[in-house]
Amino acid sequence: MSDLKVVAEPGRQDIVITRTFDAPREAVFAAMTDPDSIARWWGLDDTDTRIDIADVRAGGRWRFVESAPDGAEYGFRGVFHEVAAPERMVQTFEFEGMPGHVSMDTYTLEERDGRTLYTSVSVFQSVEDRDGMVASGMESGLKQSLDALEKLVAERA
Repeated sequence: MSDLKVVAEPGRQDIVITRTFDAPREAVFAAMTDPDSIARWWGLDDTDTRIDIADVRAGGRWRFVESAPDGAEYGFRGVFHEVAAPERMVQTFEFEGMPGHVSMDTYTLEERDGRTLYTSVSVFQSVEDRDGMVASGMESGLKQSLDALEKLVAERA
């Protein structure tokens, strides 16, 4: 059972997400950075994810496209600012459908008795941008993605 927690305190510009994975952090980090793995877990359950760019290094870019069953496509992109395997990654995140609304996302992975504590802190340019992300239903999509990531790392364990 997932211990996913999503905290978005009123009036703040950030969202803090935590979840524990039953896998070593090296395995979680590898799945978060390997393009073939990303395509298997990133996005909604009923979409397919295409990895256009995944240059996972400081200064590298990323772009993923989700294809919905009705043929609609949704692009997401950003730039990696820091990649410190296997404990930390910092990147920007932008939904191409709403250009200019960019968040800075910091992911940390802490090893805890063979398990991994995943923490994501997303900082938005404004409280309104952050509230818009929360209102978009992101928590449901996030849960689907992280559940798929859990399944992927469990298969590889």
